[in-house]
Amino acid sequence: MKFFVDTADIEEIRDLAATGLLDGVTTNPSLIAKSGRDFFDVLSDICASVDGPVSAEVTAVDFESMVDEGRKLAALASNITVKVPLTWDGLKACRTLNQAGTKVNVTLCFSPSQALLAAKAGAAFISPFVGRLDDISHDGMALIADIKKIYDNYESFRTEILVASIRHPGHIVEAALLGAHVCTVPPDVLRKLASHPLTDRGLEAFLEDWRSTGQTILG
Repeated sequence: MKFFVDTADIEEIRDLAATGLLDGVTTNPSLIAKSGRDFFDVLSDICASVDGPVSAEVTAVDFESMVDEGRKLAALASNITVKVPLTWDGLKACRTLNQAGTKVNVTLCFSPSQALLAAKAGAAFISPFVGRLDDISHDGMALIADIKKIYDNYESFRTEILVASIRHPGHIVEAALLGAHVCTVPPDVLRKLASHPLTDRGLEAFLEDWRSTGQTILG
C-alpha cells in the first residue's frame, strides 16, 4: 500500500518524507487555506519535497474552467496530479485532462456507481471518503470493498483506490486488508501507525536492564 499525507504543511511533509515511507501528498482548498500561504508557492514547495504524486484541486465547477485550471496546475510540476470533483463536469474534465497526459484524482466519491464512472473516465485515482460516510452512520469501508470488487472485474481499469477522510489507524489497516492501493492520511494518524503501548513498555524494560549494566555501546 502507498501512503500519501493529507496536508499542506510543508514542514510536516518534509519530516515525513525523510522517513522514506511517504509516497505522495494530497491537498485541497481547505488545507491550502489553513497554511495561510500563496496557493502556487505552497504547491511548488510540496512538489519539490516529494517524488510522488501531489494532488492539487481545481476550484472551478464548470467543465471548461476545470480544464483550464487543470492545465495550469499540471504545468507547475511534473508530479502534479489534478484533482477534480465527482460531478458530470468533473468527469468530463477528467477524460479531457487524461487524454492530454495529465493524471487526475477524482475526489468526493461516496458510491460504487460514482467510482465506476471515474474509472471509465480514465481517472488515475478515485478518492472515496470513508470517514464522512462513517459520520452519517454508513459503512465507509464497505464502499472500499465494493469499489475493489468492481475494479477487479475489469482488467482495462487502471484507476487506483485512494482511501480518503481517514480518521484513525484502523481505517488504514482495514483498507490494506481490502487491497486498496493508497491511503491519504493526516500526519498525526500516520504517526500513530508506529505506536503501541507494548512496544513502549518493552523498550523501557530493555533500557532499564541495559542501564543497570553501566555499559555504553559507543564508549
